[in-house]
Amino acid sequence: MIDEMNIKNIDDGVVLDRNVSDNDYEDYDKDNSVNEAIEKHKTIQINDKYLEFLKKIAKFVGIFRANPHLFVEHYLNINLKNFQKVLLWEFLHNNYSLYIASRGQGKTFLDSICACTYAILFPHTKIVVAASTRRQGNEMLLKITEDLMKNYGWGSENLRKEITYSVVGENKAEIQFANGSWIKVVTPSDTARGARANILFIDEFWMLDLNTINTVLRRFLTAPRHPAYLDLPEYAHLQERNKEIYTGSAYYKSHWSFTKARTYFKNMLRDDKKYFVCDLPYQIAIKNNLLSREQIQDEMSEDDFDEIKFSIEMEGLFFGDSDGAFFDYDDLLNIRKIEIPYYFKNDLSKNLVIPAIPDLLLNERRILSVDIALMASTRHKNDASSIILNRAIPTNRNTYIGNFVYLTSIEGIIGSDLALKIRILFDYFKATDLAIDAGGLGLPIVQELMKDLIDTHTGIVYPALACYETDVLKKNKDLNESFAQQNAQKVIWAIQAYDSLNTELCTQLRTGIQNNKINLLVSKDESEEILKDNFKGYNKMIPSDRLSLQLPYINTDLFVRELVGLQHKVVGTQIQIKEKSGARKDRYSSAAYNYWVQRQIEKELFKKLPHDYTMRNYAKGLRQLNRKPKIY
Repeated sequence: MIDEMNIKNIDDGVVLDRNVSDNDYEDYDKDNSVNEAIEKHKTIQINDKYLEFLKKIAKFVGIFRANPHLFVEHYLNINLKNFQKVLLWEFLHNNYSLYIASRGQGKTFLDSICACTYAILFPHTKIVVAASTRRQGNEMLLKITEDLMKNYGWGSENLRKEITYSVVGENKAEIQFANGSWIKVVTPSDTARGARANILFIDEFWMLDLNTINTVLRRFLTAPRHPAYLDLPEYAHLQERNKEIYTGSAYYKSHWSFTKARTYFKNMLRDDKKYFVCDLPYQIAIKNNLLSREQIQDEMSEDDFDEIKFSIEMEGLFFGDSDGAFFDYDDLLNIRKIEIPYYFKNDLSKNLVIPAIPDLLLNERRILSVDIALMASTRHKNDASSIILNRAIPTNRNTYIGNFVYLTSIEGIIGSDLALKIRILFDYFKATDLAIDAGGLGLPIVQELMKDLIDTHTGIVYPALACYETDVLKKNKDLNESFAQQNAQKVIWAIQAYDSLNTELCTQLRTGIQNNKINLLVSKDESEEILKDNFKGYNKMIPSDRLSLQLPYINTDLFVRELVGLQHKVVGTQIQIKEKSGARKDRYSSAAYNYWVQRQIEKELFKKLPHDYTMRNYAKGLRQLNRKPKIY
């Protein structure tokens, strides 16, 4: 078979004339008249020597198209790993390809080689690269211009001869080849409509909106490449197809990328379809010396190791339940370890004797968090203020372990009363930080807390508080400038959540739960024996007193049930947490705020340690945890 690149003249409709002398051929060769004639679709004269040369080229092109890894090795002077050879072959021989890669496998490197290989072996191919941002899309072209064209000796020289023009910038990124092929980067938006392509590369595909892919990017693939020889009857059966190549990491099972991966897998099993999907974990990169085993082991040994993120990015596993659940019950069950809660004496009858609230340990932080709701709802059972106390204990590894020792919910309360309740709890529990929902109805509560508050029942004046100023909550500084009193204690983390912060809140909370960075109270059922052992006469208490002592455990049960029942939806790169109809998520929100503040504090903890701090100080603090609680 005479392949199309067997000779540009057939591809471009050029007529051959063999009655030409060698000297005439040399003249053509010297002044590049042959190529100029080909580009202008003119009739030219070619002698037998040149024809034999073109036939040899045709054989090599046929071999290279069938075995693209040989082209990369023998023309571009690049030695690919075995798994890269297989992937390259599959990309070129299937119409739809999806490659899920762990970090460190050289995905962009392989994509750039694939694009160059196709552009050179198939003249006049239009290749479009799309990513969530133009900067990310440009990385593939930069890999060509800054690596492949420079670092591979004579292979780079060959590639430079093939490329006639290249520019990679914020507004334009394009590489043009001498044979008429080109590679361009487009922005995945409605403004990109009208572009045309034969090959579509979508980098980090999970970061793009599916609707944009289907209605904009895939519409680029209209007429396939059609060299002139395909119009000849003997080559009519060689009609080509456009190609789609998706590369990136795994993501969540509820995301459209998981559905696409499953669809590709099903179609790959069919003989009448040309689909390919491959998911390669980090072990492939280690085996091929692209990634250090020790580096992975070190990352996995760190206290803040994010198992979910590692599973997605390094193991290539799609995470989560396909029904949309975000928190796993087994993970929550594993962290239910706390036996004795903190109690607020005003919630109990005067007859009950409860443990005194202990003093703070060295570097301990007590974080009181509040999700605000001011009215109980009869239509929607999701309107309640949730309050959680987290006793964050420092470890010897520069981190904290959170302990949710007090949980309660308040319904049907006006703003001023809720602010006073929060302020009383803050002092009673000897809290150090107050994480509060400052969006919507929460903002007036924050402003109220920034005033001196008086408990009319006791006559106690609670001094005004101020907002903790931090770069991650820039509006706190504005609140201080408008409402803070002089010398007020800066302890309020006024959180006004937005999409990306909401994503951070939910993912950090789940990671903390999975990594055992949070402890919860044991279940209400388990609490019965614990309460009998710690409260004299428990079995003889009136039902209301027993219920009061059980409430922290019950609220924790409800908190766990709430987390397990939450659904999530991935929108672009953001995660939205939603409660089921009739359910609530106020406890989740309060817990998410609380643990997020704990994570912010962790980053600053050991930057401010006293110089005389020693392991003896730390051991002394730990010993205090083993003392019996004071009874009053």
